[in-house]
Amino acid sequence: MPEQRLKVTLLEHTPDPEGLVAVAARSCYAHASAAELKGKLKPEQREKLLKLLLNGGHHSPVEHASFTFVIEGISRSCSHQLVRHRLASYSQQSQRYVGANNFGYIIPPSIIRNQELKELFIKEMEKISQSYQFMVEKLKEIGRSAEQAQEDARFLLPNAAETKITMTMNARELIQAANLRLCLRAQWEIRKLFSTLKKEVSKVSPTFASYMVPKCDPHILGYCPEGKLACHWVERGLVRLKEDVVGTT
Repeated sequence: MPEQRLKVTLLEHTPDPEGLVAVAARSCYAHASAAELKGKLKPEQREKLLKLLLNGGHHSPVEHASFTFVIEGISRSCSHQLVRHRLASYSQQSQRYVGANNFGYIIPPSIIRNQELKELFIKEMEKISQSYQFMVEKLKEIGRSAEQAQEDARFLLPNAAETKITMTMNARELIQAANLRLCLRAQWEIRKLFSTLKKEVSKVSPTFASYMVPKCDPHILGYCPEGKLACHWVERGLVRLKEDVVGTT
């Protein structure tokens, strides 16, 4: 089976994420409740208040807005990195209950660009797929149920194996995760994932999306805290290449 393509769907979100955060924040400094303030803030007031919160580090009101994504076509390697962001909820496709016959897989761009390596990679994936199917059948022959057979045979599956995951994050965690994962030092696949997440968020919350940038961006720190490992993108005033941010396929 050919490698899978990344697909992100914004399944659900707070109906008016920016409006909710704005009234929640404003209610901290008003006699009126958030319910009473709802719909009374003008667009320019909302935008000004949101930027004041985000630029000033007053991020707790931003947690009121949440986004639920369906993420498809990422590797298990990528999903292992993703779930390290613990202030979120995840529901991932099970390799125990869902058989992996002819599983999809992700090929790194550096390997795709080298024909010899690409052919070797695909050949190895096909061998693993055949071994997995053989092991499932043999395990069932010795009395294991289908679920038990898949449960044990999955130990053969590689980090490249494609997975699907549903993720819910509040806006604060989403921004902070993007600040880390859009850094040029982050792994290419998760950079590509967060770049795609940003595009989905921008459709319903352009202000929050504008803060989903590398941590060295002037919106966030304005400098790189990586020390000797810094790429010095900000200091040199360089323009990030599209493929540097989102990876290639």
